[in-house]
Amino acid sequence: MHDVIVKRKLWLPKGVRPVATVTGSHQRTCVFGTLTVDKKQLFRQYNLFNQNTFLDYLKHIKKRLGKVVMFTDRARQHQSNKVKEYLKANRDSVRLLYFPKGSPEFNAVEECWRQGKYDLLVSKYYPGFDDLKSSISKYYRTRRFNLDIVKYLLRKVN
Repeated sequence: MHDVIVKRKLWLPKGVRPVATVTGSHQRTCVFGTLTVDKKQLFRQYNLFNQNTFLDYLKHIKKRLGKVVMFTDRARQHQSNKVKEYLKANRDSVRLLYFPKGSPEFNAVEECWRQGKYDLLVSKYYPGFDDLKSSISKYYRTRRFNLDIVKYLLRKVN
């Protein structure tokens, strides 16, 4: 969302409150992301989160990674009839498996979103929405997330 998040601790003189410039905008952008066991990654940014953008993302996954078994959450956009038809027609190369309901801790890509949110949004101001979108695009295009997915899944969760 196009607005600043203030979460960093700051050193300020006693009695001085920090000032955060905010836009008041609620414009949004959507990023889909995939991490593979062999450390490949693919992130794509869209204006909307719907069945059509997810379907486009699946086509990019197939083109870029070939045969895949992909784990995803149970968002309705991931389970639409259009997506089911595409998966049925491409069952030899793309297969979706769903995480258990309410279990984001199993999804390693959630860690990418957490890091990105901190690096891109916390205490940062973007004068325009296009500035934010280009920063997001550059960040996910150039950032390498060195997550070992197996270790991530086997870690101790509180």
